[in-house]
Amino acid sequence: MTKSRKKFDATFKAKIALEALREVATVPELAKRHGVHPNQIYGWKKQVLDNVASLSRAGRAPWGIGEEEHERETAKLYTKMAS
Repeated sequence: MTKSRKKFDATFKAKIALEALREVATVPELAKRHGVHPNQIYGWKKQVLDNVASLSRAGRAPWGIGEEEHERETAKLYTKMAS
């Protein structure tokens, strides 16, 4: 009997990747808590970091917002990550 593969939506992947980036817990602890393999979390974390880097290389604000609003949103995110 074969097991079917689990499919995770983008929201779930992003949530777990952000937890890993914030270092709330170790990747193995997060994997155990959420029932996924640690290698999946490392991959999702890498995808997030690669996509963030591509946004900054583009030289424009994401989501079509103005530069000042982008700065405010960035500051809020850094504050959230620090806490």
